[in-house]
Amino acid sequence: MLTIWGRATSSNVQKAMWAVGELGLPHQRIDAGGPYGGLDTPAFAAMNPNRTVPTIDDDGLIVWESNAIVSYLCTRYGAGTMYPDDWPRRAAAHQWMDWMQATFYRDWIDLFWGLVRSPPSKRDAAANAAMAARCGERLRILDAHLAKRPYVAGETLTMGDIPIGSTLYRYFGMEIERPTLPNVEAYFARLRDRPAYQAHVMVSYESLRATDR
Repeated sequence: MLTIWGRATSSNVQKAMWAVGELGLPHQRIDAGGPYGGLDTPAFAAMNPNRTVPTIDDDGLIVWESNAIVSYLCTRYGAGTMYPDDWPRRAAAHQWMDWMQATFYRDWIDLFWGLVRSPPSKRDAAANAAMAARCGERLRILDAHLAKRPYVAGETLTMGDIPIGSTLYRYFGMEIERPTLPNVEAYFARLRDRPAYQAHVMVSYESLRATDR
């Protein structure tokens, strides 16, 4: 059986779990990382020397790094659906997964740490506003792309949507100024209608919020 190590509030674990949910794979998830610990054991290090989550064991095959896990699961279990058969859509799915990690994620994770993982007394309002503006500019690129298609690789959800879509729940929940992004907002609404997204991405992250206590 597929086993996934990682806590439900981890955005990277949520990518893997959303893919698992969309694919309908039997699995077990073991809480690990954050308050659950477990990453410093010799057994875990033998699986993943980086000691990070998510990490999966699929009948003896170990895979780590969230995008690699999503790609693996979708190529193995979602051929023709989550992993498109045709080359143009397949290329688009890979492209937008890389865009998320190399372009949008760098600004978004800094913003998340600046607004959520930092206590109010240590937040830099000017820096956070600048990061929010950069995130908005990045998402204008996605907004223009989605003007002609409902999902990043075409008419149906693919693995290319997983990394991007998994960040939007938190992005739209932040108290920041956002540009008008009608196509991204419509895309986000479509994702919120999906049961697997509701179950694995729309998870409260209040436990991650830093306070001054």
